[in-house]
Amino acid sequence: MLAVGIVVSTVLISSCKKNAQTVTTEEKTGYQGQGKSPVVPTVDKPIQKQWRGVWAFNDSTTFFSNKFDGARLNGVAYDGDDHYTIWVTAENTPINVSPWYAFQVWSNKPRNITVQLNYQDSRSRYYPKISVDGKNFKPIDSTNFKAINPGEGEFGIKAAPESAELTISVTKEPTWISAQELYTSTVVQEWVDSLSQKPFIENYPIGLSKEKRTMYLMEINQNKDAKKGLMIISRQHPPEVTGFLAMKSFIETISGDSELAKEFRKEHAVFAVPLMNPDGVDNGHWRHNMGGIDLNRDWQNFNQPETRNVRDFLVEKDKDYDFVFGADFHSTWDDIYYPIDTTVTGKKGKIIFDWIENISERLPQKKTNVSASDELDPTMVSSKYLYVNHGMPAIVFELGDNTSRPFLKEKGKVAAEEIMKLLMEQ
Repeated sequence: MLAVGIVVSTVLISSCKKNAQTVTTEEKTGYQGQGKSPVVPTVDKPIQKQWRGVWAFNDSTTFFSNKFDGARLNGVAYDGDDHYTIWVTAENTPINVSPWYAFQVWSNKPRNITVQLNYQDSRSRYYPKISVDGKNFKPIDSTNFKAINPGEGEFGIKAAPESAELTISVTKEPTWISAQELYTSTVVQEWVDSLSQKPFIENYPIGLSKEKRTMYLMEINQNKDAKKGLMIISRQHPPEVTGFLAMKSFIETISGDSELAKEFRKEHAVFAVPLMNPDGVDNGHWRHNMGGIDLNRDWQNFNQPETRNVRDFLVEKDKDYDFVFGADFHSTWDDIYYPIDTTVTGKKGKIIFDWIENISERLPQKKTNVSASDELDPTMVSSKYLYVNHGMPAIVFELGDNTSRPFLKEKGKVAAEEIMKLLMEQ
């Protein structure tokens, strides 16, 4: 997502503390992240909005539907013998290969059916989740999953199977099948509203999305005289649910009842936009907003309303707060951090690497991958904009698509605790 892929975490963290970004003796292992992102236009591009409806088969006894928020289903064909082919296409192209799908299926006669997933110019990235109520999801049993033409390697779209066949026990009640858990704008707002029952948390609109959905900001502010601020965002890219889940735990920890959190909130206010791309999420997009644009390439030109809303909010808040930390939560093939190197941030950015090291020491069971950028121009991605324009040490924090959900919760909790400790020492 940013630049320069590097390494074994202990080597990178150590080198960054010395303001050096050279690693020549260590063999690269684990997920190395994406390379340098190209500059791309962020003016509106046409999108293909999916048709919403119900497909009926077998003399109208078996049904598929995409008539719910977060759905993505572009076509269904009956192949005979209770076998169906699903087609999933992107909102527009070119696009990052994040083939999101979500649909319902039911039958008048309970039985097992086989569904094959096929994608437009992509492979089967996301392991399917299943639900009987649309709220509680779990990975489909491995005995009901068959990879077709398995991929090669450990990471990236080439490592994913070409397609997949699912065996589903269908009944008269709908079964949901989804690439990841469904955290639509409604579900996210329910969580925000629930947390906002605390007296020091409020949420309020900061603008409208491209499709005129309200964008909400959550403010955690126990002491109105606090002058230090944190900025947290999530879900610029609709399918990136694991990043959202880590962010959710991060926010819950900072707003929790621990003595650490209470002390931290005496001097620090936290501002969070949990859902940067509500249109993309509710329309089941692979990557883009309703302007057809990757929002995390629009933090320099601000052609899209979603990024402008956050920019305008920050410009106003910057008058009253010294922003000391910023984080943008995402998802990718495996857990990885994208910080800005201390060769360009100097001492001010060192806290990010201390934070990464502290998290790694507390969670040694999962390797920490780090890919630092030594460039500040252009500021088209969020972390660079936050640092360059508002002076806050910032990071893109990515969680793996298949990282276990209990570990995501623990990592979000540990990340919050460690940044609170470090910021209180300043």
